Amino acid sequence: MNVLVVSGIWPPDVGGPASHAPDVAAFLAAHGHRVAVLTTADARPAAEAFPVHWVSRAIPKGAIHVRTGLEVARLARQSDVVYTTGMFGRSAGGATLARTPYVIKLTADPAFERARRRGMVGGDVEQFQHARVGPAIRALRLARDAELRGAAHVFTPSAWLRDLAIRWGVAPERVSVLPNPAPALPELAPRDELRASFGMNGPTLAFAGRLTAQKSLEVALAAVDDAGVSLVVAGDGDERPRLERIAGPRVRFIGAQPRERVVELFRAADATILSSSWENFPHTVVEALAVGTPVLATTTGGVAEVVTDGLNGLLVPVGDTAGLAAAIGRYFDDAQLRERLRANAASSVVDYAPERVFARLEETLRAVAR
Repeated sequence: MNVLVVSGIWPPDVGGPASHAPDVAAFLAAHGHRVAVLTTADARPAAEAFPVHWVSRAIPKGAIHVRTGLEVARLARQSDVVYTTGMFGRSAGGATLARTPYVIKLTADPAFERARRRGMVGGDVEQFQHARVGPAIRALRLARDAELRGAAHVFTPSAWLRDLAIRWGVAPERVSVLPNPAPALPELAPRDELRASFGMNGPTLAFAGRLTAQKSLEVALAAVDDAGVSLVVAGDGDERPRLERIAGPRVRFIGAQPRERVVELFRAADATILSSSWENFPHTVVEALAVGTPVLATTTGGVAEVVTDGLNGLLVPVGDTAGLAAAIGRYFDDAQLRERLRANAASSVVDYAPERVFARLEETLRAVAR
């Protein structure tokens, strides 16, 4: 089977698709399939065991969309199926032009994300579904619906997002839940050594991801300040300058880190924190649990499908700074609770082993390719 994997970001970029797409490509290549990748990048990506084609982000907006769509079409003509984790408009257009079926890995509402980036809407994903909007946002919704309905299959990491896709008109039999896999873990150094390598001293939480409005990190910053614990923030994004200005003295920003270092950060921390206003099924949640670290998070999107309050983490309502601070205090004040959550963390994501998850993906790609 010849597979074209399309992803808007790729290492050294940070984010879910930059973790997922390389893992999928490596899995398929290791299982005897011919794989090619297309991404956008600031500079030529590192060499892989499969070809990684790229389009420069220095190309002006508009022109880069056309260039990328045409590149999808060129490579799709040599493929049996296209698997896209982003750039859905360009992927759908290019694959349709090449008459090659495409499969989408959906991680958010594309219309909401595009409108949010352009400053056209506020609020969260659920509010966006019911909001009265003007022609520009209606056009974004129509584009989203066309892209998804044209796909041979749509994967969502959570049942919450699957329900949304069905509401947008995707046939139920063509959309299924495929959770984000737990990472293939390297051999990790002892936790004390990892803590020292990050300069951790005393109760410390960790966050890793893109620093965007979606993550609502100001909630986490206020909560850790109220709780009197430390926070290490790994990642970069347009919100970083503002967050650094409002962060207290217990918060350290260490910038974007390679995935292996992020896993070490999670292992070193006492717990990870996620204060997002909207979220689907973050890779970082599964990664933290896989290394035995509980998650303190807001009940947004599909987070509650992997984090169970009192089992492998603690959950609070979205935007509840006082509730998050109270959960942090409860976690560090109750040694028995802390040890129970840590003991349950890794076993709670055992069904998310990469071989299991990617085998299901491979099966669907084969069926679509036929």
